Amino acid sequence: MTKVRFGLLGPVEAHVAGEPVDLGHARQRWVLAALLADANRPVSTERLVERVWADEPPYRAHRLLASYLSRLRRTLATAEGVAIKHGPSGYVLTTPPGSVDVLRFRALVAQARAQREPELFDEALALWRDDAFAGLDTPWADAVRDKLAAERLSAQLDRTDLALQLGEHNAVLADTAQRAAAFPLDERIAGQLMLARYRAGRQAGALEEYDRIRRRLADEFGADPGPALRELHQRILTTDPELSPPRETPVPRQLPAPPRWFVGRDAELGELDAAMAGGSGTVAISAIGGAGGIGKTSLALRWAHRNVARFPDGQLYVNLRGFDPAGSPLRPEAVVRHFLDAFGVAPAAVPADPEGGFALYRSLVAGRRLLVLLDNARDAAQVEPLLPGSETCTVMITSRHRLGGLGVRGAQLLDLGELAEREARELLTRRLGDQRVAAEPAAVNDLVRWCGGLPLAISVVASRAGANPRFRLEVLARELADASARLDALDAGDLATNVRAVFSWSYEALDAGAQRVFRLLGAVPGPDVSLAGAGALAGLERPRALLRRLVDAHLLQEHLPGRYRMHDLLRLYADELVAPMERAEALRRFTDFLLHTAGVANRLLRPERQSIDLPAASAPPLADRRAATRWFDDEQHSLRATLDSAVRRGAHEDVWRLAWSVSGYQVIHGQLVEDLTAWQAGLAAARVLDDPEPQAIAAMYLGTAYTRTGSHDLALRHLREALSLAQQADLAADAARALGWALGQSGDFDGALHHTAVALKHYRATDNGLRQADALNTLGWYSAQLGFLAEAREHCEQALVLCRKHNHHRAETVTLDSLGYIASAMGEREEALAHYTAALALARDTEDAYDEPVILANLGDTHAALGDLAAARDEWARARELFQAHGRTGDVERIAAKLASAEQ
Repeated sequence: MTKVRFGLLGPVEAHVAGEPVDLGHARQRWVLAALLADANRPVSTERLVERVWADEPPYRAHRLLASYLSRLRRTLATAEGVAIKHGPSGYVLTTPPGSVDVLRFRALVAQARAQREPELFDEALALWRDDAFAGLDTPWADAVRDKLAAERLSAQLDRTDLALQLGEHNAVLADTAQRAAAFPLDERIAGQLMLARYRAGRQAGALEEYDRIRRRLADEFGADPGPALRELHQRILTTDPELSPPRETPVPRQLPAPPRWFVGRDAELGELDAAMAGGSGTVAISAIGGAGGIGKTSLALRWAHRNVARFPDGQLYVNLRGFDPAGSPLRPEAVVRHFLDAFGVAPAAVPADPEGGFALYRSLVAGRRLLVLLDNARDAAQVEPLLPGSETCTVMITSRHRLGGLGVRGAQLLDLGELAEREARELLTRRLGDQRVAAEPAAVNDLVRWCGGLPLAISVVASRAGANPRFRLEVLARELADASARLDALDAGDLATNVRAVFSWSYEALDAGAQRVFRLLGAVPGPDVSLAGAGALAGLERPRALLRRLVDAHLLQEHLPGRYRMHDLLRLYADELVAPMERAEALRRFTDFLLHTAGVANRLLRPERQSIDLPAASAPPLADRRAATRWFDDEQHSLRATLDSAVRRGAHEDVWRLAWSVSGYQVIHGQLVEDLTAWQAGLAAARVLDDPEPQAIAAMYLGTAYTRTGSHDLALRHLREALSLAQQADLAADAARALGWALGQSGDFDGALHHTAVALKHYRATDNGLRQADALNTLGWYSAQLGFLAEAREHCEQALVLCRKHNHHRAETVTLDSLGYIASAMGEREEALAHYTAALALARDTEDAYDEPVILANLGDTHAALGDLAAARDEWARARELFQAHGRTGDVERIAAKLASAEQ
């Protein structure tokens, strides 16, 4: 024979030897329940029929009942001490008293009350699986169920009273609050909740509960609370010391030690102070986001320790392991269990279900001046269940992800960037000492530069250097200078201090699409990339969502709207991951995008320039000249960096085409040295290609670049080479015009007129109005230099008509300047002033920075000739500033002499 267990506190069930027994269909189980309700006592046949079928018994119910009982006898035949017998008083089911959960529940509750043992209450209440007699729907079952539910509630309330007497008010807060909501008119439950809240430091919450039940009783019954509840209310109002718990609740102090070395971050600490000031009516939450190794935890601990006095009720801390190679992120329910332990909640009092645990945690911290520091969070879903609901609490979160969802709900999002150079140097100095840093200033400069303001990198460098005081910083600096080995150098010997490993944890958390874009971004030549450029690089029409994921993971920064950049060390890490073929294909797409878009922009900015063959690619729409200028403003650094990259890779076709692409913008904006450098590389690449057209174009533009910087011998040499090559490339007119202009700039006005006239003849034959305007102005200018003023004016007036007809704005600017010079030379000062003023307005409107200082200087000369020295000095001073900004030294000296003369 084997032991048996019967269950009525839930669905009817039986277990024999620990195994469930098949009790048959529902009606047969109900027959068993009807007997078990009076186990070991006889139940008449009529009462059994009534309990099972109520007032609708079937035909021959007695015979059917006998059949059910016969089957139950066979089913329970092996159960020890169990028998179903029929006698004069009816049927009786004999079984050991402890085998029926209802009987065991009652016995345990009686014992618990007598012995005042909370564990016995817990054991009794744990027998309940659901409502008693679940599924049995008869008037008798309903009555028994209600009676047992009342017994259960009574046991729960007794258990709560005992817990309050033992000082376990925190453990019963959540359950008591739920019970008060379920039984809103029960004064005993209301009193328990009031006392628990009061002892948990929530006097206001206790008084709110009294006010709630008082109003409810008045509304429904027109009555006041009973004397016991009114007395408790009064004692809470007067903070009766006798209501204090018999023992104090532990005050958690879980903060790790503050960072030993901490520098800067004054602005961020100020932002945290402002956000954590409170008074908003909700819990103050700050989420510090940033890349791995940027110093998020150090900042959080620095602020926490500086403000620890604000949180006398405790500080909770947990490393959520959101990005941890040693294991998975912590589950919120495990964190809550850790927090409940910190408050001294007994394990038996922790609810089994997660929601109950979260509710208990929120009840415990409500009303407390408490700091909760959630470090290294994976995402908002891991954090949200751990957020208190009380405005007295403060929460700090650190994460490599930008927790935008929390921001929507009112949290302060603080993105942490790199240390400034001064702060990075200070951190290194604190780690190594003033004497060692002062001994090798050049090496320290290099170390700071290569670490890129990343605190982890600086700390690794300091750790390696500090491990051996004789270790020369110069050696370490040379190691870091090698980009291919830099991440190897930033390894202090374990995963937490290995920069590459720290980066890898963020990378591995990405999905495959975001990982691919991250790898490709490491191949971007320039300091940043536009949204459209990133799309071209990755071959994606809509890259924004993937870029947003990288930004949220702090692997990328959107430092300007629609422009993205990556920390130098992250870029090295990304470039390590990309396959050579993958990199090459991405660079090809990106270069084609820049070349194609620059071609579109050049046609708007410099329509007179000859076109070159450029690759087809998708490009952002550019509506007008101003939009083209803005595009070049944004992409100029990327264009130059891509050109430099092409030079290093030996991509000669790209080199000269990129030089052409950026040249027009650079000249207009006075970037003369940059233009010269680009064309030096462009001509070298074109010569390797051994194609006369790119060689002629590159030689021509390099010659004009030398002319603008005053290197006339070099200019003329390259321009004569261009003219020779141009015969084979159908560029003779452009080369002749460029050579004519350069000859004139060197003082050979006759040579200038000759070559310009040759070019003009060709432009007229091909009906090229834009180039005719350029050539006519050049003829007019150099004619004026030779004293042929009437002829000069005629050429320039013809040029002006063509400029305005073809919207050739830059030529119109310089032609107006030429007309001003001619008018001035003819003694027509007022007319000269009008021409120069119009030219200056047009130069500024078209952002022609190259010609603007020349016009200003001429305006100054005209004002001086009219006797207005004050106006002349103003124009000359502004011209000198612009010449200085562009590095045009000879012009600066010339204007400085005029200013000095005007002062005498």
